[in-house]
Amino acid sequence: MTHDFTPWLAWLDAQHEPMLESTLALAEINSGTLNHEGVDRVGEALIRLCQPLGGEVDVIPVAPYRHLNAKGELESFPLGKAIRVRKRPEAEVQVFLGGHMDTVFAVDHPFQQVSWLDEDTVNGPGVADLKGGLVVMLNALMALERSPWANQIGWEILFNPDEEIGSPSSAELIAEAAKRVHLGMIYEPSFPDGNLAGERKGSGNFSVVVRGKAAHAGREHHLGRNAIRAMADFIAALDDLNGQREGVTINPGFIEGGGAVNIVPDLCVSRFNIRLEQEDDEHWCQQHLDRLLAELNSREGISIELHGGFGRKPKKLSEANRRLFELARDCGAELGMQIAWLPTGGCCDGNNLAAAGIPNIDTLGVRGGKIHSSAEYMHVSSLTERAKLSALILMKLATSQDRDWLGGR
Repeated sequence: MTHDFTPWLAWLDAQHEPMLESTLALAEINSGTLNHEGVDRVGEALIRLCQPLGGEVDVIPVAPYRHLNAKGELESFPLGKAIRVRKRPEAEVQVFLGGHMDTVFAVDHPFQQVSWLDEDTVNGPGVADLKGGLVVMLNALMALERSPWANQIGWEILFNPDEEIGSPSSAELIAEAAKRVHLGMIYEPSFPDGNLAGERKGSGNFSVVVRGKAAHAGREHHLGRNAIRAMADFIAALDDLNGQREGVTINPGFIEGGGAVNIVPDLCVSRFNIRLEQEDDEHWCQQHLDRLLAELNSREGISIELHGGFGRKPKKLSEANRRLFELARDCGAELGMQIAWLPTGGCCDGNNLAAAGIPNIDTLGVRGGKIHSSAEYMHVSSLTERAKLSALILMKLATSQDRDWLGGR
């Protein structure tokens, strides 16, 4: 049986201006991850935008973020609250829709305002990553809810507050949702040409603290144990692992230590990221980390501690995931879009869902680019375009009799 989805998709054409206004309003709220008050303001705005959907809303506190500071001490930072919205949990097909409220731009970052680059391009913090995507998601659901097929599908939204730091506190909420759903739709920005991210690398974030022994740099230099030198040796050896295993990249990204130059430094802190393509790459990396740590800890007067770990598994394309991508491609073709999916080294909550066995597309948000920089932009026309894509995917899922490929539950 064929269905005519046109009237419900056409409704989205009239929503362009409200969608744009909502996106810009969200972007004007600073929601750097550690600005928990700003993240909560975004959450409050999203709850208001969700009201027409009629779902059950839960506001969920999450655990504080634990961070190793430059003094080698673990600090706790409060995070904004997660928001979950559910409707029709008894329906035969259950869909998870996810998007994060936080951005990489701290409350004191100079990039705080929205500006227009041309009639179809707006520059602003989070316009693409991911506030435009949140608006796309909600309007696609509104189109579904207006249709005669809404009762055939249940959905739950998770707006999480900490994706930009790896979702450490909301990961358990994603894992919990994965037990209830068949597939996921996540609203990270697409590539600028509208194509989707396919396979993704896994990721780990690590911190290390090296402690040595302070001494007068002139009178008793020989009694000191230089923590900066020891850290430099560790980082050099760590960076030398690049190129030794296909698909594994290691990026030392931060180092701080020492103070007055007439004192042998007794403390140094560093942070690094590892990306990998295969799950068993984690074991290879951990073996080498253990070896490097043991070497430094064997030095007289020097100690090194490692914090952190691998937070996201590589996202591989299962057969169910391929079927979901094919559905998106076919829906795009009906709407005049050419859609393909490409591998990427980036990570997102799609990795978490895939690790739980849930097929998902994680770049259903707006077309945009230069994210994580003050040049971040969104193509305004993509708000309606991408809302139609998601709405059509949802309506096809609601009306399809071919569901054997669905994962989860």
